[in-house]
Amino acid sequence: MKRFLTKMVFSLLLVVAGTAFLTAQKVVSGTVTDPSNGDALIGASVLVKGTQTGTITDIDGTYSLKASPGDVLVFSYTGYDDQEVAVGASNTVNVSLVAGKLLEEVVVVGYGTQKEKEISSAVVRVTRDDFNRGPITDAAQLLQGKVAGLQVYNRGGDPNRASSIRIRGLSTVGANVEPLIVIDGIIGASLSNLDPNDIETFDVLKDGSAAAIYGSRGSSGVIIVTTKKGTKNKDLTLSYNGQLGTSSRSRTLDIMTASEFTAAGGSNLGFDTDWINEVTQTGITNVHGISAEGGTEKTSYRASINARNVDGILKSSGFNQLNTRFNVSTKRLNDKLSVDFNTSFTTKNQDFSFNEALRYAVIGNPTAPVNGADLTKYDFDESQYGGYFEALGLFDFFNPVSIIKQNKNVGRRSEFNFGANVGYQIIEGLTANFRVANQRNGSNNRQYYAPTSLFRGNAASPIRKGRADFYNDKADSKLLESYLTYSKGFGSTSLTLTGGHSWQQSNFESSYFQLGDFPNNIIDWSNQIEASQDFGNAGFISANSDASPDERIIAQFGRASLSFNDTWFVNASLRREGSTKLGANNQWGIFPAVGVAVDLNKYLNLANLDLFKARIGYGVTGSLPRENGLAKEGRILVNNPDGSTNTRINRLANPDLKWESKAETNLGFDVNSGRLGGSLDVYNRVISDFILNVKVPADQNGVDRQTRNAGQLSTRGLELALDYDVVQKDNFTYNTGLVFSTYKSNLDKYVFPKEVRGNLGAPGQNGTNMILVKEGEEIGNIWGPVFDGVDDKGAPKFKDLNGDGKFIVAADKALDSLADMQVLGNGIPDFELGWKNSLTFGKWNVNAFVRGVFGHSLVNTFRAFYEPRISTQTAYNFINTSKAVDGLTSARFSSLYVEKADFVRLDNLSITRSIGNIGQLKNFNVSLTGQNLFTITGYTGADPEPALVYYGTVDNGAAEDLNNPDVLAPGIDSRNNYFSARAVTLGINFNF
Repeated sequence: MKRFLTKMVFSLLLVVAGTAFLTAQKVVSGTVTDPSNGDALIGASVLVKGTQTGTITDIDGTYSLKASPGDVLVFSYTGYDDQEVAVGASNTVNVSLVAGKLLEEVVVVGYGTQKEKEISSAVVRVTRDDFNRGPITDAAQLLQGKVAGLQVYNRGGDPNRASSIRIRGLSTVGANVEPLIVIDGIIGASLSNLDPNDIETFDVLKDGSAAAIYGSRGSSGVIIVTTKKGTKNKDLTLSYNGQLGTSSRSRTLDIMTASEFTAAGGSNLGFDTDWINEVTQTGITNVHGISAEGGTEKTSYRASINARNVDGILKSSGFNQLNTRFNVSTKRLNDKLSVDFNTSFTTKNQDFSFNEALRYAVIGNPTAPVNGADLTKYDFDESQYGGYFEALGLFDFFNPVSIIKQNKNVGRRSEFNFGANVGYQIIEGLTANFRVANQRNGSNNRQYYAPTSLFRGNAASPIRKGRADFYNDKADSKLLESYLTYSKGFGSTSLTLTGGHSWQQSNFESSYFQLGDFPNNIIDWSNQIEASQDFGNAGFISANSDASPDERIIAQFGRASLSFNDTWFVNASLRREGSTKLGANNQWGIFPAVGVAVDLNKYLNLANLDLFKARIGYGVTGSLPRENGLAKEGRILVNNPDGSTNTRINRLANPDLKWESKAETNLGFDVNSGRLGGSLDVYNRVISDFILNVKVPADQNGVDRQTRNAGQLSTRGLELALDYDVVQKDNFTYNTGLVFSTYKSNLDKYVFPKEVRGNLGAPGQNGTNMILVKEGEEIGNIWGPVFDGVDDKGAPKFKDLNGDGKFIVAADKALDSLADMQVLGNGIPDFELGWKNSLTFGKWNVNAFVRGVFGHSLVNTFRAFYEPRISTQTAYNFINTSKAVDGLTSARFSSLYVEKADFVRLDNLSITRSIGNIGQLKNFNVSLTGQNLFTITGYTGADPEPALVYYGTVDNGAAEDLNNPDVLAPGIDSRNNYFSARAVTLGINFNF
């Protein structure tokens, strides 16, 4: 018995000791990371479940706390799903948090934020993890292909030309087609004042119910940009981002070699010159960015400086840019007062070069020399042209090397803005907000054409040689806004009300003058314009200036958001807005919007679904004219033969001029099921009352022009987005996503029943308009005769489309009812696809993005002019594609030169390796990125990207008119397009 009791006591002591051992606390540590890229999550919360014991991760994403075996650690971070891990025998617990799928992310919707689940409009958020990578020169390129319905095109990739941005296609004919940009609350801000490294998120407001809160500037959609901010309770962190990249030609045009050209009957000057190689280069890109961020319990801050040095593939093209940005946020008075301040400054030195050099390189005689001195067997001296060979007397050709080497086309641009937002909690749930902002930008562009330059320098002229152009502009915009926000919960119901006032004033002024006749090339044309011999010669100097009056927009706005039982969500807004740009009788407008959403799964209880939300929204938005004063009488200055001047009326006043109006209905569905998420939107929009310069009876008014509201455009479209986590393992993840969009736009009413636009130009095809604009038909129809072979004289034959035995195909008969012409294609794509793929395995991350655009056509203008083997065209090179027709010796526009331009492109491929810590360098990452690595297309031109606008003819050295884009003439591949480029970039980033 005694032995038994002894054994039992001993066993009990072992149990007690073992229990004490198992429950004894120990130090548990580890790292919290994002599996998509391996980045450390700084400030992630780690809490022992059921206790108050917890901590947050440091700069390296590491944590350390005391816990007992069997305790459960809860890891959480904004935007990620919570994860629970039980503490076992190991002292190390590493966690990779997965981005949340429950649509609880907060989205900026204008004058406030909403949980994504509560949104009833077509709003899409794109975070920095989803941005395109590589040497991005334009912030809009971060979004290319990422959002269904958002089109971002940069035809050819000119580093100095901003991307063309459209949301759901053409939104206006007479106003601004680009979406409204809002940066950190500053309305009408410029993306050019943003460095891509400083952007945290984009929120794209696609439909009318989302954009109506912005009134008369919301018809083209709204893109809200949020920049990176500091983090509270965080020590100072310094970060560096660097990139070194190269770019080279990815596609050019097929042209003849010197031997092929000579065999085809071209004039042989005895040389073998690759003109395209002579004017292009391997572009080098350097990017360096340093940021500092941190914060205390009440304040956070971030400062950054980014330097970009970008060379284009065209020689003498590129830019140097320096961007600085600073923001600070703080709370005071028991957290009732919040202050947010941000400011940025950008200076950019640009070398624009001359796109014309690419055009003339394509058509240059490949047997001609670059330098005139090399042409010794010909008895003439080309030294007067700077030593460069020039084909004198040849229409529409200049030595492309001479254009770049002898002339200059440079500019300098600066942009500054600041914004401050002050919020004060008056009582619980009621907050007053006041915002003040100012934006200033200015540019000065200089062009110089040497006295020895034949291209615009008039070197062959005995009267006036050399030319200098000076252009300066500056703009200023001030914003003052105040609004109240009230939020209150009533059981299962929550209500948020917002109401306020907005005032914004913009001013613009510019000046231009041109002079010339410089005695030699030695003159410092920028500082010694007095050397111009135009002074004293009447009529030689050109000068003009422009200044806008105070352009004001004043608005009152309100919004109500109601959430019931986490199932029903109602959003309604109303904005009353007035603009000085409109007529005195119609300066004010009302812009209403309403949206309703319901989580149907709360009623259907579908298995494996976290969310099945249906939403419908309706909203009215507007567009303002580009120019000021169009409602008023227009006057111009007239120079009389006797030297006197007077003013003449050239536009009739219109006090009834109002904003363009867009009414849009959107029906959408959002689905979330574990690893799968998706959305579907269908919409119908009607845009009416275009702001157009129309012809009026001169005999009644004394003037034949007036700016009026006229016309109607309707668009129907569908958008689909899918996202799926294919694999989710500790050491391997794979996510893929797809975006799809399609739309059709019809011109319901217009100022003319029909017209043709898009003049092909010279040589030989002036007056040939290729785009049909007709009431009741689609926008972008390419119009012309149908090619039907070659006659015995080498001229093109055309089909008798109506079978009347007559061939009416002359360009000036394009609108005749009996004309043998038809729709040859359309410049607007039928649909677009974007396919993203992201893989992580160990410390490696791979991202690939493929984009496809289908259904659009392009007029290949190079082929239309230079593909037929014209016997008199012996000094121009020939386009040499597989589509060339044997025996054709006459150039005339027809279906032969309209090509389908469908393409699939690997837009972006990046490979990242997380190195970890190297001495004092933390979170060291190395990446290799390729852009535009390959394109699959049947189009024979340099770039199959859609051409959404037309900038006019470019014959005989004329420049494109960038200030007056024709949005009704898409589908023309201009001869002045920049060549597309392929880029490869090595990048590093780390903290220290």
